Amino acid sequence: MEKTYTKYGIAIAVALIAYFLLLKLMGLHQYPIFSALNGVFFGGGILFAMKKYKSDVSNFEYQKGFQVGLICGALASIIFTVFMAVYMYQLDAEFSTRILESWKLDYASGTLMVLITIFIMGISTSLVLTLAFMQLLKTSWNTPDGARNTLK
Repeated sequence: MEKTYTKYGIAIAVALIAYFLLLKLMGLHQYPIFSALNGVFFGGGILFAMKKYKSDVSNFEYQKGFQVGLICGALASIIFTVFMAVYMYQLDAEFSTRILESWKLDYASGTLMVLITIFIMGISTSLVLTLAFMQLLKTSWNTPDGARNTLK
């Protein structure tokens, strides 16, 4: 299980970093609306990780599948947040200022606020997508004789 979420978590982080750098090359990295596509990267990676884990085990338990999805997304969020911290503190110190100006806040916030936001967005996206995908992948409790247990 650890190998699965580590492999896919790193893959998601690499995809997020590559997407950010592509946006940087096109000059679009300062527009937060483009971060909406990050959910597609998280979703694809989490779904593939959960499907891989399900195919590797004989008895797929809800808790274990949920753990794979959530830890996979959390690992990707941590790696991407660390990358963004290095980027904002070392390479482009004005980036966070431009992002915060686009939020139109009345108080001065620093780079740390942007980093916390990136991390929380990643974790919350992972949680929601993991819950949604587990509904697709879990074993149904419906039985063939389930009709006899219904009210008539």
